[in-house]
Amino acid sequence: MKNVKVFSLLLSVIGTATFAQDLEQAKKAVDAEQYEKAKKILKSLVASDPNNGRNFFYLGDLYLNEQATDSAKIFFEKGIVAKDKGAINYIGLGEINLDNGDGFGAEANFAKATKDIKKKDTEEFLLIGRAYTKSERPDYKKAVENLKKVLVVDPKSAQAYLSLGDAYYGERNTNEAYSAYRNAYDYDNTLLMAKIKLAVITKNAKAFPEAVKSFNEIVATNPNYGPVYRELAETYYHWGASETSNYNAYVKKALEYYEKYMSLTDYSLESRMRHADFLILAKDYKALEAEAKKMQQLDKVNPRILRYLGYSAHENGNHQESVKALNEYISKVEAKKIIARDYLYLGLAKIALSKGADGKYEKVMFDQGIEEINKGVEKDPVIATELNEIGLKLFKEKFYREAGKIFEVAVKNQKSKNFLYDNFYLGYALYFDYDEKTSPKEELVKADAAFTNVIAASPTTQDAHLYKAKVNRVMDTPESKKVMVSSYEQYVKIVKEKGETEKAKNNLIEAYTYVGAYYANNGEKAKAIENLKELLVLEPGNKYATDTLKKL
Repeated sequence: MKNVKVFSLLLSVIGTATFAQDLEQAKKAVDAEQYEKAKKILKSLVASDPNNGRNFFYLGDLYLNEQATDSAKIFFEKGIVAKDKGAINYIGLGEINLDNGDGFGAEANFAKATKDIKKKDTEEFLLIGRAYTKSERPDYKKAVENLKKVLVVDPKSAQAYLSLGDAYYGERNTNEAYSAYRNAYDYDNTLLMAKIKLAVITKNAKAFPEAVKSFNEIVATNPNYGPVYRELAETYYHWGASETSNYNAYVKKALEYYEKYMSLTDYSLESRMRHADFLILAKDYKALEAEAKKMQQLDKVNPRILRYLGYSAHENGNHQESVKALNEYISKVEAKKIIARDYLYLGLAKIALSKGADGKYEKVMFDQGIEEINKGVEKDPVIATELNEIGLKLFKEKFYREAGKIFEVAVKNQKSKNFLYDNFYLGYALYFDYDEKTSPKEELVKADAAFTNVIAASPTTQDAHLYKAKVNRVMDTPESKKVMVSSYEQYVKIVKEKGETEKAKNNLIEAYTYVGAYYANNGEKAKAIENLKELLVLEPGNKYATDTLKKL
C-alpha cells in the first residue's frame, strides 16, 4: 500500500512537471507571437488540468490581447475556482476593470489576487504591473510601483526589468526604459524581446542604420524568432518615410520582412491583425483586403476584421461594401473602441457613393458623409489634417459647395498644420459657391471669418485681404462696406510694399474703383480723388474715374 502511495505521488510530481513545462511552452509561444500555438497548448491544459488557475489566466489573457473581452472574462471567472493559483485570475478581471475606466474595481480585484500570497511570491505583482501597462487606460506609475515590489524580492528578475522597461517607455521616460531593458538582457541573454526593445528605442530616435544592425544581430542569434522581422519591417517603413528618395525600395523590403514575420508566427488571427495594421501604414490596400477576407474565414465573429474590410474596400473602389462593413463594425463594438479613422473612412465612402454618373454629387448622401467625418474630427482633431488634400481636389474640380463642407470640418482643429490653408480655401469655396438669389447670407459671414483667420495667422497674405473685401462687398450692408474699404486698402498697401503692382494690376483697379466710389458716395472728397487718380494711373481713360472726378 505504501508503495502504491509513493508511486501515486511520483506520478503526481511527474504530471505537475509536465503541465508546468507545457505552460512554459505556451509562454514561449506568446513571446514569439505564435498565438495560435499558445492558444492550443493552453486550451489543452485547461481541459487536462482544471485545478491549475494559471492555465485559465494565461488563456484569458490571450483573448484579452485579442480584444475578445467576453471570452477572456469567461476563462478568468472559471479560473478563480481552481485549487492552485485560482486567485491569479482576479488580475485578469482587474485589467478588464481598468479598460472600462473602473480603477476602484481593478484595485479591489488586484487586492483579492494578492491577499493570501507568501512574502517571496512575485508572480502576482509582475502580472499586476503588466496589467497596468497593457490596459487600454494604462497607469504607468502604478505599474512601476508593482514591478518594483518584484525586484525587492528578486533583484535579478529579468521579466520584471522587461516589464519595467515597458512601463517607463509608456511614461516616455526613455532613459529609464533603456536601462531597464538592458538589465533584463544582462540577467537573461536568452530574453530576445529585451534586446528588441533596446533596438526599438534606437529606431524611434531615427537612428535607422544602427537599429537595423541591432535587429540583424538578433537574427544571427535566432533566425526563427518572428518578432524581430516585424520590427525590421517597421524600421524600414519609417526609414523610407524619412528618406523619401528610398521610400519605394524600403517599403518593398518592409513588406518582405513582414511576410517573413507572418511565416514564423503561425498566421494566427492576432498576427494577421498586426499584419493588417502594418498594411494600412504601408498603404497596401489590395493586400489588406485579401488579408481581411482570410481573417473573416478564420473568425466570423471578431468585429475588428470589419474595420479592415471597410478601409480596404473604400481604397479599392468598393464603396458600398466599405459602408456596409464599417456600419456593421460601429454597430457591434463599444463606443470606446471606435476610432476617428473609422468615421473618416465611413464618411469618405459615403461621399464617393454620392457621386452620380453625371459626375455631380448628390446632396443628401454627400452631407451624410460629412456628418461621419465630423464625428471623426470630434473624436480626434488630429484627423482633420488629412482633409486638406480631399478638399483641394474638390475645389480644383470646381465643386465649391462640397469643398467648403470639407474645409468647414477641417478648420475645427486650430492646431492643424493646414489650418491657414484650410481657412483660405474655405473662404474661397464659400465665396465662389455663393448665389445672391439662393444662398443664405451666413455663408458670407463664414467666408469672412475664414479670411480673418488667415489674416490673423499671416497678416501679409494679400489675397486674404482682397477676398475679405470681395466677401464684404457682396454682403452690402453699411458695416460690411466699411470692412470692404479697409480690406481693399490693406491689400493695396501690401502689394505696393512687395513691389507687385504690375502683377496685381487688375485687382488694384478693382480696389481703387470700389474704395474711390465708397468715399465719393460718403462725401469724403479728398480720399475719393486720391483713389480715383491712382485708378487712372493704372488704367488711363477709365470712364468711371474720369466722370466721377469731374463731378467731384
